[in-house]
Amino acid sequence: MPLQNRVDPFGILHAVPDRGLFMGNRGGCFHRDDQTLKDRHWASRQWIICVLEFKGRRRPLMQPGLYTELFFLDEATALAGGHRPCFECRRAEATAFRSALVSAGKLAPGDLVAAIDAHTAGELQPVLQGAAERETVDPTSLPDGAFYAHAGEAYLKTAQGARRWSFQGYGPAGALPASGQRLTPRLTCDALRAGYRPMLHASAEA
Repeated sequence: MPLQNRVDPFGILHAVPDRGLFMGNRGGCFHRDDQTLKDRHWASRQWIICVLEFKGRRRPLMQPGLYTELFFLDEATALAGGHRPCFECRRAEATAFRSALVSAGKLAPGDLVAAIDAHTAGELQPVLQGAAERETVDPTSLPDGAFYAHAGEAYLKTAQGARRWSFQGYGPAGALPASGQRLTPRLTCDALRAGYRPMLHASAEA
């Protein structure tokens, strides 16, 4: 049986066989020794996006007491779920993400990465706890690479239009609705507007 560690654009974890292009974690361990999840699906605000392989490191998933490994269809999905690029295994991307926020005036050059986490994972945590609502927006106002929800489905906004998300990939481009709920955190949208370009699943270009 698949582990419950596949993340959708809402930031919710599922048990499906599709792994995706990236892995990551939520700042530590939130699984039990039997590999089931605890009630709270994160350990801190350090929600990161990592490559699937780095320096030949390999280990069994969800080992007792070690961080809970997560998987994402692509980087845009992970960003929508409140994650940001890892400064160890994806340093170039993490630096570009930070630089985009500095260019947008949302981050000072000397700010610690915790200042990012406070507005990415920090925005999603109360939503996932049911303590905050998602913002209703006109999807045309979102930058390309951002996600919104409409009629219970997640959509990626692209230059070609809206693409419905699934664990297997994206559907064909279609028209954007008049309104939807923004999924990608506000600060991440600022980085996208300032030029950060997430890696997308190949189906987003079909």
